[in-house]
Amino acid sequence: MVTLFRGGVLGLMLLLAGIVQAAQEVRVGAYHFPPYVIKPESERPGGLLPELLQALNQLQSDYRFTLVATSTMRRYRDLQAGRFDLMLFESPSWGWQNIPHAALDLHIEDAEVYVARSQPGRDEHYFDEFKGKRMALYSGYHYGFAGFSSDKQFLTDSFSAVLTYSHDSNLTMLLRGRADVAVVTRSYLNAYQQRYPEQSSALLVSQRVDQTYQHQALFRPESALQPQGFAELLKQLNRDKQLDELLARYYLHDPAVLIND
Repeated sequence: MVTLFRGGVLGLMLLLAGIVQAAQEVRVGAYHFPPYVIKPESERPGGLLPELLQALNQLQSDYRFTLVATSTMRRYRDLQAGRFDLMLFESPSWGWQNIPHAALDLHIEDAEVYVARSQPGRDEHYFDEFKGKRMALYSGYHYGFAGFSSDKQFLTDSFSAVLTYSHDSNLTMLLRGRADVAVVTRSYLNAYQQRYPEQSSALLVSQRVDQTYQHQALFRPESALQPQGFAELLKQLNRDKQLDELLARYYLHDPAVLIND
């Protein structure tokens, strides 16, 4: 009887071990890109992406999604080198078309908008010309007004740009008169205005956008998870509107047909 009991326990343990081992690890590249990812190298990264991966891990057991920190400048090289399997929230204008990949349109839209300090007589026409204006930019980002260049020297020489690693710093420079125009991710700006409503009236936000993000997911050709499978996971996640609610918390457009039933 003891032998049978031990055999049964051992069999159950092996079965459970097999179930645990069945989960395929999917490594997701992430760089500091608020509000999508905040400090991915930290012990507790924040933003939309970590929350989305946590929700996907809770949803199913076939794949285990893990975050791998990278940078704006090396992320495509890291994808090619196999440091991670996929990246989310990459726009087609950012120069990744020539690397081996499979892509999935996430049908999630965002934009970069021009922001200035509000002053009497200043209106939308203030954003018609940037020559002679001091630009506050986020280092490593691609900018439409500059031909989607992210080159620091070019931006500094051509647009008197000050490059930082913080939208908050750039907006503070505007409010203190140390910069004339900042380019800020719209979803981030919406969250900023909610956090600091007293400062919203001091900002002039353009109707014209610098660029519109049509976010896609990029997959290594060798990744265990490919676009069709990932799309199915997003559909499952949104059957109880969990993904809708997550996106809404980050002031992003509702997803389209891809993640609807």
